[in-house]
Amino acid sequence: MSDTPLCPCGFQEPYQDCCYALHNQTRYANSPEELMRSRYSAFVKRNFEYIIATQDEAFHPGITAEQLATPPLPYWLALNVIESTQNAHSGTVTFKAWYCLSNQLDAIFEKSNFILKDGRWFYTDGEHFKVTLPTRNDTCFCGSGLKFKKCCSKVVESFRV
Repeated sequence: MSDTPLCPCGFQEPYQDCCYALHNQTRYANSPEELMRSRYSAFVKRNFEYIIATQDEAFHPGITAEQLATPPLPYWLALNVIESTQNAHSGTVTFKAWYCLSNQLDAIFEKSNFILKDGRWFYTDGEHFKVTLPTRNDTCFCGSGLKFKKCCSKVVESFRV
């Protein structure tokens, strides 16, 4: 068993073999889903420069890494990709990104839009949906297969101490 940390994006690969090259921009995402996963991973790792570099400026003018780094910052727990679509010049990814902020569990539930420009994918905007939080006996959102009360509920509770 390896002690190499897995990439937060959820592909079950070591970070060095997964989103690292995207974050260092030695290669670019091949699909909207790969870009979305790498952006989630960048939020986890607080690589806000990458977030800015991968969003279309026309949709988010003037946003800075300093603004994104302003506390309070969430503690990211898990990413669930629900659906991913792609055509020649655009795509969408519907996902839930679970996090803890101010001792509360929440999630971003969004259908994100992406465009292809000059051979690179960029995030443009998204439609947000209301998220239903798990109950104690629901299967945990992290993919462990355990009930929420035996898994990430304990992480959430640790923030309340």
